[in-house]
This record gives sequence, structure tokens and C-alpha cells, in this order.
Amino acid sequence: MNPHLAQLQPYPFEKLRTLFAGITPNPQFKEIKLSIGEPQHATPAFIMEALADGLRGLANYPTTQGMPALRQAIARWCQHRYDLSLNPETEILPVNGSREALFSFAQTVIDPARGYLPLVVSPNPFYQIYEGAAYLAGAEPCFLNNLPDDDFAFDYDSLSAEEWARVQLFYVCSPGNPTGKVLSLEDWKTLFALSDRYGFVIASDECYSEIYFDEASPPIGGLQAAKLLGRSNERLVMFSSLSKRSNVPGMRSGFVAGDEKILKKFLLYRTYHGCAMAPPVQTASIAAWKDEAHVLDNRKQYREKFTACTPLITEVLGTRMPDASFYLWAKTPIADTEFARGLLEHYNVVALPGSFLAREVRGVNPGANFVRIALVASLAECLDATQRIRQFTQQL
Repeated sequence: MNPHLAQLQPYPFEKLRTLFAGITPNPQFKEIKLSIGEPQHATPAFIMEALADGLRGLANYPTTQGMPALRQAIARWCQHRYDLSLNPETEILPVNGSREALFSFAQTVIDPARGYLPLVVSPNPFYQIYEGAAYLAGAEPCFLNNLPDDDFAFDYDSLSAEEWARVQLFYVCSPGNPTGKVLSLEDWKTLFALSDRYGFVIASDECYSEIYFDEASPPIGGLQAAKLLGRSNERLVMFSSLSKRSNVPGMRSGFVAGDEKILKKFLLYRTYHGCAMAPPVQTASIAAWKDEAHVLDNRKQYREKFTACTPLITEVLGTRMPDASFYLWAKTPIADTEFARGLLEHYNVVALPGSFLAREVRGVNPGANFVRIALVASLAECLDATQRIRQFTQQL
């Protein structure tokens, strides 16, 4: 067996099951699950209709590059959203959700034959796929702590020049999971300068890009930042998804865009990997990328929940409105694992301990004493859970 499999840690939700073993939740309360980032708003009917209309395509093998109509719809969306002029033939690839692509991207980019152990950098706390992708590509994951006292900025100084020279891939997530931080143009400028100096590729995970609160200030994207700074897309690839934007996590649909030289090699890898998007999903994706009305309604629902719940939770836990995304990253008065266990046992609310989303670096786990609260349930359920969280915290 591949020895790198032994390096993988249990996934956070596997850890959560172990943590909750033996707990009997208070039967007085109905379970409210705020632990997993799974959108629970209704899937728009027109997307489901388009999916059904695309069933005739099951008679054909799909191409890895995807239908021209899909790539063109994505290109038009990128033009509308980011003012980008991307070539749908060379700078866009459909993928089966951003998770699949984020993992397989490392298999394409990492070169283990340079005479040193490559490093793959990611934020800390972070989306666990980055770590697994690094290990299975024969690289070593390397974590830059997000500094909560500095607006969750990256601790770039924690890496030496020798370590930076070994970096081949840098995963960045903006809006961030779990902190909700959006990188500013100045943040991107700093990251681009490091990429220029050390030659690493940037994988920009933007799956939460369409969940934000101010319609006049959408989060800046990586390719957009490059354009604003007068740069090319060299060594830069963005990853986007319909899951959160359009409430279709089960459809597994997204795209990557950026450096055409890298995407040419990524397409070659994917051709052998066998990950072409199913024709009905492509048909439904075209419909989804063409429509913004349902996305506006989706944001409105999240805005209502965050406006109602955040001040109430802030009164008892250390948190604030995130820049974007649908998570509250809340500081707990006791160990995050004990907080999560007690919240489930006494009030039947499920939250995810922050330490499960981070790794210890130099003796510090930056997720310790935080919990991630995903406001994905209905407004009524989120408000109910908020009141339970308040009651539980006030009793500690």
C-alpha cells in the first residue's frame, strides 16, 4: 500500500464521532447540526429541471475538458463577477467540485525529484484536503498560523528562507474556512511577491466567494487581484464551486481557471485520472452559472441569519461578523472539545471544535479554544441554536 496513506489524520468529522462517543443528548431538544459546512437552503427548481433535461447526455462519454457551452458560461460569469477576460479553451476547466480538484491539483504540480522534500503551505486552521493532497503527492504539509490578534493574517515570518525555497505549492482560502477572512489586495500583493521570489504555485480556493454580506463589496478573487496589480496569471489558479453559491453540494460541480500552462498539464493529468463531469451535471451547471437571481436570494438568507445571530453569540463568546462565508469562528471559555461535548449533551447542538481544523505548530494549535459554527440551517433553527448556545455558555 502507498505508505503516505499512514500519514493521513482522521478527518474532523471522524474525530467528532469519537469525541461524542457515549454522550446521550438531552431529549428535551431536537438536534440542530451546525458542525458541517453543508448548505441547507433549497436547491433552485430551475437547476433541478436542467439536470433532468440533461439526462439524454448519459448515452455519451463526456470529455474531460467539458462542453464548450459550459466553459463559455463560466467565462461569462468570470467576466461579470471579476471583470476577467478568460479564454474558455485554455484558461478554464470544469471540475467535479472544488474538493476533488484541490486534491488532484497537488498531484499535478508537485515535483518530488528536485533533490529535496517539497513543502506545500496552507493556512492554519485550514481545510483538511490541503494536508492530504500534500502527503499523497509526496510532499510535506507546512502550516502558516492565522493570527487572531492580527485579523487572522498569515504568520509568514514563521518560515525561514530555506523553507520558503522548498515551497512548491501554496493553498490559500479566501473567504477563509473557518475564519471567514477575505484577503485584501495588499494581502495578495504580499503573496504574489513571495511566489515571484520562490517560484511556487498558488492554488486559490474560492468556494465561499459568493457568500458575503455587502452587495457593494464582493470579496476580491485571486485572478482579479492579479489583474488589478497589472500581473499575468502565471503560477496562479483559482478554484470555484456551485455547492455554496447555488445550494447544490450533491451535484459536485465547479471549475478551475488561471495559468494556461498549468491547466494544460492539469488537463493531461485529469484525462488519465478519469474525472470528467457527467453530462446532466454539465447541463445543470450551465443553467446555474447563467443565473444570479437565486444567488442574491441565497445571500439574503445568510445575511438575515448572521444579522440576527451574531450579536447574540458575541455577547457570550468571542466572535464577530466574518468578512464572508457562512461560519462563525467563536472563542470558547473552556477547551473547545469540552465545549462541544457539553453543548451536545445538554442542548443537542452540534458544533465543530476548532482544534480539529488545525495542527500544532511550535507548541501552538491556533484552533484550540475555538469552535466553528456553520449557520447553514434555517433562520428559526439558527436562532434556536443561538439561544441554546447562550444558555449553555452562561452556565459555565
